[in-house]
Amino acid sequence: MKELISSTNLRYTAAELIATFMFVFMGVGAVGAATHAGLSLMSPFDTAGLIVIALGHGLGIFLGIIVFGRITGAHMNPAVTIATVISGNLSVIRGVSYVLGQLIGAIVAIVLIDTVVWNVDSLGVHGLTVPTNKALAIEVILTFFLVFTIFASVIDKRGNAAWAPIAIGLVVFVDHLIAVPLTGASMNPARTLGPALVHGDWADHWVYWAGPIIGGIVAAVTYVLLFCEKSERDKLGCLKLTSEET
Repeated sequence: MKELISSTNLRYTAAELIATFMFVFMGVGAVGAATHAGLSLMSPFDTAGLIVIALGHGLGIFLGIIVFGRITGAHMNPAVTIATVISGNLSVIRGVSYVLGQLIGAIVAIVLIDTVVWNVDSLGVHGLTVPTNKALAIEVILTFFLVFTIFASVIDKRGNAAWAPIAIGLVVFVDHLIAVPLTGASMNPARTLGPALVHGDWADHWVYWAGPIIGGIVAAVTYVLLFCEKSERDKLGCLKLTSEET
């Protein structure tokens, strides 16, 4: 409990809160802009609207990593945080703190968008246009791509961290191009929770927790098993701890 409320931990929690707030505000704000411009966000999906939404989320992640990466690694996503905890790269207490910050940041972003920027019913709410089993598989695959890229470019000490914001932003961008018409391309339980809570729409909400978390864990385990030498895996030596953990 002492570590949970320590000044250092609270600062890192605040960083994840602000980073996630920025990402969700930009992503959902882009959805609002596309809606305001009269672009169709329903089937048949407007290509311009799809690109606007994908760019909003991709650039939101890109900027979040640039600004907050040096502080916490800029997870902005409970699935990413859980994957780093599972890999041994983050303590459980720090992970819980990150997730709390992320969820609060996402909720605050949606409240402000809803009351100050765009007054659109169910803005940002994720929904399925495919059966739940296919939707779950899609979210697992999309999040696998995302978390695997994060491990390869940021968490692995041999990765090229300088290119990480671009690589991760592009993965989020392309994942949205692929799956916005199908599941909304969440990959992030916090991004889904904010609009669901504010607008009271919980349809198939479990998919947006189960899919990203499973995908993130599979990506973390796969990366460690395949790309860390056995001697390194024993102590996770191919991974680098974030500054607060060293």
